[in-house]
Amino acid sequence: VSHLIEQHSMSERKACRILNLSRTIFNYESSKSGKDDKVMTELNLLAGRHPGYGFWKMYQRLRLDGYLWNHKRVHSVYTNMNLNIRRKHKRRLPSRLALPAETPQNPNEIWSMDFMHDVLYNGRKIKILNIVEEFNRQALAMEVDTSICSSRVIEILNRLIEKHGKPKVIKSDNGPEFISHIMLDWCHKNRIQHQFIQPGKPTQNCFIERFNGTFRKEILDAYVFYSLNELKLVTENWMNEYNTYRPHDSLNGLTPELYLLKYGKLSTLKSSAEFTTVQQNNNNKNVFIKFE
Repeated sequence: VSHLIEQHSMSERKACRILNLSRTIFNYESSKSGKDDKVMTELNLLAGRHPGYGFWKMYQRLRLDGYLWNHKRVHSVYTNMNLNIRRKHKRRLPSRLALPAETPQNPNEIWSMDFMHDVLYNGRKIKILNIVEEFNRQALAMEVDTSICSSRVIEILNRLIEKHGKPKVIKSDNGPEFISHIMLDWCHKNRIQHQFIQPGKPTQNCFIERFNGTFRKEILDAYVFYSLNELKLVTENWMNEYNTYRPHDSLNGLTPELYLLKYGKLSTLKSSAEFTTVQQNNNNKNVFIKFE
């Protein structure tokens, strides 16, 4: 209407008639226009000084400052300004039973897994999924990425099962990637028991927590990483050294690979050193095998 009046020298009546617009609507001015400016100004000041204040805290402060605005009016302005503080609802978890700390007597009895979090030099957040064989403390996988969802965890577990065989039990905490429906369905389909530790009890998953602490001390806290590929390369090299070179006090000074050779059922040795192993065959007879 304003365009027709200014550019074509039409009257207001004629311009409204052409546009089929009521003159009453065109000339309407809200009675609330500018009425809440003072409320918005005071709320902005409070939000800037006290970002943790919610609506009622702000409203009570305004009343103490002498403003007698109705709480409904203040709340309407408060919500229109998108000042609502997001509520963090506590995640409800089913009750978990305390898990005994037992050392497996054979390979593929218990795998434990957990996530680690860190940041690169540029502030980019990264996640590391660690999976450990509890029998010989072997690091089965260390997946490094910016995001690892439940389906990605399942893909990694499928690769490990093809290489090492299927475990009887997988132990983890109550992270969202581990308690998802697709993860539980995968365990049920593959007949793998998924044990969850009690919330706030990381000692119930002590093997993976000890492994995480070693990796953080020797790698994450010792170096600064500028890229994801750099961290992946260092992690892969460290995992190989951890499994084949680094002696473990809990394994009588052996490496995880040598311990598996001596007390497990591994049939080949990657190292060139000679080592005599004792394995159990299907008839429970001692078989001495010398690897070169």
